[in-house]
Amino acid sequence: MSESGRVRRLKWLCRRGMKELDVLLQPFVERNKDKLAQGAWPEFEGLLETEDDLLWDWLQHTGCESASRYRDLLDQIRHARS
Repeated sequence: MSESGRVRRLKWLCRRGMKELDVLLQPFVERNKDKLAQGAWPEFEGLLETEDDLLWDWLQHTGCESASRYRDLLDQIRHARS
């Protein structure tokens, strides 16, 4: 089965300038590619537009008020490796 265009695009967008982000984002996409292909987490693209340093802060610090709109998604990403 071939991957959807959305999943391929998300995999590409998850290739960041920070290895730490790659290690967190890529497993999330791999584990959830079927859901993502069906349109789950539409805010994921917006999250991936965030600068690496800020995204890293959001993933490391669960109480960031500036990340409140992505809170559930960030939790999903944090737990994708476990």
